[in-house]
Amino acid sequence: MKNLNMEKSRVLVIGATGRLGHYLTRFSIQSGHPTFALIRNSAFSDPSKSVKLESLSSAGVTLLKGSLEDEGSLEEAVMKVDVVISAIPSKHVLDQKLLINVIKRSPSIKRFVPAEYGADPDKTQVSDLDHGFYSKKSEIRRLIESAEIPYTYVCCGLFMRILLPSLVQPGFQSPPMDKVTVFGDGNVKAVFVNEVDAAAFTIKTIDDPRTLNKTLYLRPPGNVCSMNDLVELWERKIEKKLEKTCVTESQLLKKIKETPYPDDMEMVFIYSVFVKGHHTYFDIESCGGVNGTELYPDVKYMTVSEFLDTLL
Repeated sequence: MKNLNMEKSRVLVIGATGRLGHYLTRFSIQSGHPTFALIRNSAFSDPSKSVKLESLSSAGVTLLKGSLEDEGSLEEAVMKVDVVISAIPSKHVLDQKLLINVIKRSPSIKRFVPAEYGADPDKTQVSDLDHGFYSKKSEIRRLIESAEIPYTYVCCGLFMRILLPSLVQPGFQSPPMDKVTVFGDGNVKAVFVNEVDAAAFTIKTIDDPRTLNKTLYLRPPGNVCSMNDLVELWERKIEKKLEKTCVTESQLLKKIKETPYPDDMEMVFIYSVFVKGHHTYFDIESCGGVNGTELYPDVKYMTVSEFLDTLL
């Protein structure tokens, strides 16, 4: 009988000890892909990471020692695979430059998924506020495209653990029980996706010709919500009306400019998403993208309502 593994792409995950990277690596191996993870030497002696590494190894993942700064280790790792998935933190996104050069020289790579997973950096317009957060991701895209590396970009909106636990209340860790601040008119819709679900959708794309050289957008039904939607949903769950205070666009901009970095970033995301509508102002198909929940209706995902239930 033919080994099914031979038909599946071999996958390298970079950032496998992080939350998203760990999920990506698990889904990759569970989906039958021979899976490799590039792991820094220091991680093997880090008690907080050793449990994750042991669980990946016992699941069948091959752990390779190396880093994004070590060209030799990158070449060795990339040579073993067909697909490279990066899940490094946003603040290190430019550290992918050496990796891109290595992939460019590698004849085996059929696809590269760079570290993104948030809003589409080419469709956000907050460059005067975000300290290069999105322009760095766009810079990586342009390097990939100019190197003619086959790619899939994955845009999920916001992970549920960002902003949603406080019901989009800056500086708070839990949802309001009495008073709530609504930004803008409260009707602009944002997209929320649970990290584990983002990983499941990402792994689905890697052998799918429909997602090659495309941006995959996730707008799961039930997870595209305005601030008014979120407040209403929460009020139903706690069976209580909240006292609303509205913050206008100009008031929010003033507060952002008065707040030092990085404390301002939470409000920058709120401005981008809930005032400017950077997740939802464009049509996916007409801008050449593909819709993840339409391509993969079999992927079960957590809804915003289910996430809010965990906060009760």
